[in-house]
Amino acid sequence: MTFIILIVVLALALGFFYNKLVSLKNRVEEGWSGIDVQLKRRYDLIPNLVNTVKGYSTHESETLERVIKARNMAMSVGAGDVAGQAQAESALAGSLKSLFALAESYPDLKANTAFLDLQKNLAEIEENLANSRRYYNALVRDNNTAVEAFPSNLIANAFSFHKYDYFELENKEERSNPTVQF
Repeated sequence: MTFIILIVVLALALGFFYNKLVSLKNRVEEGWSGIDVQLKRRYDLIPNLVNTVKGYSTHESETLERVIKARNMAMSVGAGDVAGQAQAESALAGSLKSLFALAESYPDLKANTAFLDLQKNLAEIEENLANSRRYYNALVRDNNTAVEAFPSNLIANAFSFHKYDYFELENKEERSNPTVQF
């Protein structure tokens, strides 16, 4: 009788830890989906921003091309490549800073309502992206703790659950959102 109770308890524990790991994995994937949505919103906004700036600064094509190139590189990062995405996003943030620095030289552009609307939308997207990044990283922390901690690590190893990478920016200078003040 004791042996049967032990088997039942072990089966229940196995089920509990397995379900917990499945739940954490799904939440991490859902958290990444939130980041992906915000990145797509940013990518969709950038061509409009570049075109608006282009109308005022036709001789600044190098800066505009760098922004588009950084956007295209960020969009082409493979799904699930968190480190690659973070590196591409760092480059994109740097090129956006150059774009806004360029805009400082054109007072008419700074007063343009379309540009101001795009600036406001980008600031909102950056804030949402920062929130999504924090949420994702918290879920990654919870998942990674469960994958490493005893006794759930036994289940994680047996069923190939793994740790996820944090979504961190590479350059400490770029850890803040791009400044979009005018």
